[in-house]
Amino acid sequence: MTKAILIFILAGLAEIGGGYLVWQWLREGRSLYIGLLGAFALILYGVIAALQSFSSFGRVYAAYGGIFIVLSIAWGWLIDKKTPDLYDLLGGLVCLAGVGIMLYPRS
Repeated sequence: MTKAILIFILAGLAEIGGGYLVWQWLREGRSLYIGLLGAFALILYGVIAALQSFSSFGRVYAAYGGIFIVLSIAWGWLIDKKTPDLYDLLGGLVCLAGVGIMLYPRS
């Protein structure tokens, strides 16, 4: 389970970071190189996410979605300096609960 969580976190950082860099290029007037770096990070995200050992694509991406939401809240707080409110935090906890339910070992 630790490996799965680590892969989710790495994939999330690649996706969020890549999207952020593309945003910086298109919306904030940053260099094309920033946009290309973001595009590369988004490709890397796809590769990292595919390294999961779970057999179901849908389950992996659904569970990853919950991790992505929590990482996005953290990114907004740490990078964009937007403090999450109570509803952001509660929503993130609900998402993590959903991830736990989806990934709970079954026989």
